[in-house]
Amino acid sequence: MRRSEKEITDRGEILGILESAKICRIALCDGSTPYIVPVNFGYCDNALYIHSAPAGKKIDILKKNNAVCFEVETGVRVVTAETACGWTTRYTSIVGYGRAEILEDRESKIEALDVLMRRHSGRDGWNYAEDKLRRMVVIKVSIDSISGKRSGV
Repeated sequence: MRRSEKEITDRGEILGILESAKICRIALCDGSTPYIVPVNFGYCDNALYIHSAPAGKKIDILKKNNAVCFEVETGVRVVTAETACGWTTRYTSIVGYGRAEILEDRESKIEALDVLMRRHSGRDGWNYAEDKLRRMVVIKVSIDSISGKRSGV
């Protein structure tokens, strides 16, 4: 990171940003063309979990290239000033890299969906309709590296 004073190195703080972020953006590469998409997500045991429809651009790209970059941010606030160059933005963010895999078996899908539901509802004990489980895709992104940045927050 170019400005080391902005780097977040504490793993607990990085995980806190992951827990409080509302949306994750995953970046994929379709040959030489980048593609980025916002997704709902859950985090557990150094992996992100994402549910998806079984067809679409994201799935098509992942089947060809499973390398993923992801980003989340919290506390975004634009700070105004009297001069144009005095304006700035305050935020905390993380960027990570990993490999995506599509979870195929029923039990893996349920475990991943439990992570997502626990994140958004704060509770366990969900049941999932069998027809929906069969029609949905669940993506696991195993995280290879992750870093954080704080800009004036």
